[in-house]
Amino acid sequence: MKARAGLVLTGGGARAAYQVGVVKAVRDILGNPVKNPFPILCGTSAGAINATTLAVYADDFSRGVGNLLEVWENMHCHHVYRTDVSSISRRGLRWLGAMTWISRQNPISLLDNAPLKEMLERTLAFDRIQDHIDSGALYAVSVTASGYTTGQSVSFFQGGSGLEGWERNQRIGAAVSLKLDYLLASSALPFIFPAVKVHREYFGDGSVRQIAPISPALHLGADRVLVVGTGRQTADQSRARSNIYPSLAQVAGHALNSIFLDGLSVDLERLERINRTLKLIPAEKLAEANLPLRPVKVLFISPSQPLERIAARFVHELPPMVRFVLRPTGAMNRSGSNLASYLLFEDSFCRTLIDLGYQDTVSREQEVKAFFEDTEA
Repeated sequence: MKARAGLVLTGGGARAAYQVGVVKAVRDILGNPVKNPFPILCGTSAGAINATTLAVYADDFSRGVGNLLEVWENMHCHHVYRTDVSSISRRGLRWLGAMTWISRQNPISLLDNAPLKEMLERTLAFDRIQDHIDSGALYAVSVTASGYTTGQSVSFFQGGSGLEGWERNQRIGAAVSLKLDYLLASSALPFIFPAVKVHREYFGDGSVRQIAPISPALHLGADRVLVVGTGRQTADQSRARSNIYPSLAQVAGHALNSIFLDGLSVDLERLERINRTLKLIPAEKLAEANLPLRPVKVLFISPSQPLERIAARFVHELPPMVRFVLRPTGAMNRSGSNLASYLLFEDSFCRTLIDLGYQDTVSREQEVKAFFEDTEA
């Protein structure tokens, strides 16, 4: 039986434009294929939107990549959240009232992502996903969200009839027919976008408390995974000296990095360690012990440059009202641009990240080709 390749797209707000550059490069390296090279698609947060888009177009991979490029290369903040004075002021006052006991209402979010909902309703035909599963163009797709009541990381998946849900410590897999609410829940950045009620619980960004971002692809049957991160992985562990107290934007950016990057790093390290261990254990010993473990081929692609430094060059292109709100936090400064990088849904920044993702992947062309050897694609 040939291996099934899985694509794992992580979260990161506007940083997810980098993922589009990676899949564009994969498309070109494979020669603009119609057949979907990723039978298993898994996404979290903004990565869930990208993964679901590819699932909707699973009958024509190159067309799906083209759709992502068209959207992200022409992206603007007002396509994702309301940027007008009245909307931001109204929500800001509600937050202020809640913090000062003037109002007893819980603030919903800092930003209104109704434009994102409208765009996804207009562009994604969710009913096509089952058609592609039935035809064999797609095996499974999952979207991960985080439950605010239970604290569980829930991977909502849609796949063939043979797939079953799973339950592990604080993470479960639930079979559903994917729809818009799951995407909005998965991409609800903490504090920034509103939580979404799905079934009995309110859910937020799937990267929160996601301790094993790669596991949904493995549960769904992937024997190899291409994982695309949205943060630079560096081996430099030297500690920088600083005598300046961190700004609110620095603290918030650090928190978002912890949410979106740390879990992936730990999961990759764990997977590599298991792979090394399995190489030392004879297959018959594993069978005797009834251990359903298998080596998993992993190709990890992440930005070769710090995205926050790239964002610092483009923060001035944020809408005026957004700049007004972010300036007191320090997000408009280079040291605080980490926070801005998650909200910078502007075409110039997105195109730069797409180009970076493309170049980072093309530079590893031989690894990409080797990844797809002996797969169903």
